[in-house]
Amino acid sequence: MQISGGSDVRTADATFDARSERTLATGVAARIERLIGLFRSLSPPSGLSLTAAATLATLERSGPSRLTSLAVKEGVTQPAMTQLIARLQESGLVRRTTDPADGRVVQVRLTDEGRATLARRRAVRAERLAEILARLSPEEQAALGAALPAIDALANAQQADSLATSSRGRDGQLAAPR
Repeated sequence: MQISGGSDVRTADATFDARSERTLATGVAARIERLIGLFRSLSPPSGLSLTAAATLATLERSGPSRLTSLAVKEGVTQPAMTQLIARLQESGLVRRTTDPADGRVVQVRLTDEGRATLARRRAVRAERLAEILARLSPEEQAALGAALPAIDALANAQQADSLATSSRGRDGQLAAPR
């Protein structure tokens, strides 16, 4: 039995060990796979890949970003991100601008059209998901609501880990600031 107190999760009996963590990880991974399938089925056909939509959402959350940083955040290679950003720019969803702090650096920014595209996609998904949620019991709906902070914590922990990894060189040492 899990007891959640904000961002810290404890078990009712203090026997939560590495084996339990592996069991939890296996269960969470399996559920995420199922949720990805649900997410895909809820997403409207718009010509945007999941990676493109995720990249737009990252720009919306994090603000302007370098291509290399976006590639790390989205788990793709820099050449793949460069191609994706070129397509998104051609569609008017992002634009490249010069970094005000360093004119040699190019940043990618979300455009108003990019924000509007994200909002439309989210509205369609939310409408479709509301229909599915209406079929669940009040207890199941409450359990999903209660799980939202833990889901955020999981996503934030992964992002923090990715950023820490990207700031280290191949030898594991912190990279010098640019």
